[in-house]
Amino acid sequence: MHLPPLRALLLLGLVPVATGCDQMATPGDAPTAPLNVVDASNLNELMLTVADPEQAVAYFRNALAAEPDRVEFRRGYARALQRADQHAEAALVYAKLIEDGLANTEDRIGYAEALARSNAWEEVEAQLAQLPEMPSSYRMNMLRAMAADQRGDWAAADRYYEAARRLTPRPARALNNWGVSKMSRGDLEAAEKAFLDAVTYDPKLFSAKNNLVIARGLQGKFTLPVIPMTEEEKAQLLHNLALIALRQGKEEVARSLLAEAVATHPRHFEAAVSKLAALDAAARR
Repeated sequence: MHLPPLRALLLLGLVPVATGCDQMATPGDAPTAPLNVVDASNLNELMLTVADPEQAVAYFRNALAAEPDRVEFRRGYARALQRADQHAEAALVYAKLIEDGLANTEDRIGYAEALARSNAWEEVEAQLAQLPEMPSSYRMNMLRAMAADQRGDWAAADRYYEAARRLTPRPARALNNWGVSKMSRGDLEAAEKAFLDAVTYDPKLFSAKNNLVIARGLQGKFTLPVIPMTEEEKAQLLHNLALIALRQGKEEVARSLLAEAVATHPRHFEAAVSKLAALDAAARR
């Protein structure tokens, strides 16, 4: 029985990975003494570009406890929470900035990104409606593309993904998300190309490698593409490809892929070992 690509993947537990909009990064120990405005500004930026995410959250939380009315601390706290994958908490901080009339365009984009991480797409659309069409940014276009995906407006999604791709020197994540969009429509060949392009731009982006293998497997291509990968990545990709083969009733193909995954992994690969054992046991019955 033929299943649409995403339904088949959900049954397998192999969902293509879309990476969300690029976020700020984060760093170091929270200061114990007050800083002047210039020093605070510099340290804030360091916290949002270098520090460990949890340390950045602690820094801004402590800064707000000392000076709760400083808008730059509230804004930095929201961004730090996003970097720490605390998106629901970040959304609350952004929402209060908006309620207090202190939000700028970047805050609204950050709020929409936090809402998107919680799949609150109606609220995302409401925030996007508050953003100016121009000047357009990478993050704005990524959000609009993903919102278009949610409502099945493929023409708009393609337009926004293309715009996002052109607005960044590192388009791998935009291409990866675009590939997931195309896969959800059943356009597996186009998805495969988008994922391959993503890996070309960022050879370390495992989600794009995994999505590439999934797209190929759903087309009946049970060999790994020629892309950079570590031994551990190769083993995981072989395992995931085997799951697709199993779903298609190709047990011998799956057995071969799982055996190769076990042999390739630099350590014990329990997931592949157990599935291979189950296949062998079923064959002996």
